[in-house]
This record gives sequence, structure tokens and C-alpha cells, in this order.
Amino acid sequence: MKFSEYISTLFGIGYFPKAPGTAGTLFAAIVYFVLPDHWFSSLQNSTLALIAIIIGSVISVYFISKAEVGLGHDNGKIVLDEFWGYFIAVLFLPKTLIVIIAAFVLFRIFDILKPEPVNVLQKLPKGWGVMADDIMAGVYTNIVLQIVVRLIPKIIK
Repeated sequence: MKFSEYISTLFGIGYFPKAPGTAGTLFAAIVYFVLPDHWFSSLQNSTLALIAIIIGSVISVYFISKAEVGLGHDNGKIVLDEFWGYFIAVLFLPKTLIVIIAAFVLFRIFDILKPEPVNVLQKLPKGWGVMADDIMAGVYTNIVLQIVVRLIPKIIK
């Protein structure tokens, strides 16, 4: 396996026999859960996390583009995009188990259903389309959860 494929499949998680995208998202949720809370607890720290996510996503486009040469365009084994999309989904939200689970479920729904413009972004060339649709699914998830957290703040405890 080429290094770009190893990275793009999230260290081989993308080879999970059933629902590799869900497996990649679960990996992201677990990583998020174990990261220190203070990395996401303030606007300043969350802004730094956003910058790290953007940088990680752009670098990932390079690996995904290279992996597509061997695996094919937007191959289901490529799940690195789910990782960054999930982190967009939980950004600027309270880090609670309810939010982590809700973000997981909503992100998978948006990623699978691909509502406008998620389906359009997927058509961008090379790794850009692979990454962009998951980033947008993460944005949709985040918007929904931001609304829920503000309308029903007790739900996140």
C-alpha cells in the first residue's frame, strides 16, 4: 500500500468491510473524545483548532489526490475526508457526549444524503471534491447543532 493510500484510508480504517465512511467518522469521534477539553473550550482555542483543521484538510487533499490514482476517484476506502468533516461538525460546540453522538449521526446523514451544495462540491476535481463535500456536511451538522444547543440548552448536559 502506498503511503498516500495509507494516510487517505486513515491508517487502513477505510478497508473496513462494511460502511468504511462510518468507521472513519467513528474514529474521528473517538479521537475528538480523547483530546483535551481545553483545546475546544474557548473561542480562542476553537479558532486555533479551526486553523489546524483547515491546514490538515488542505494537506489531506494532496494525499487524497495521490491515493485516487491507485484507488479511483472518490473511492469509498478514502475516509480521511470524514475525519476532517467530523471535526468541522463539532467545532465551537460544547464537548459533551450528547453533542459527540449527535454530531456523529447528523454528519453521517448529511454525508450520505448529500443535500445541495454537498453533491455539487463532490464534483470538484481530484481530492478537492472528496474533501469539500465532507467539509460541507460538517458545516450543515454544525449549524443544526448550534441551533439545537441554543434552543434547548439542557439537552447538552
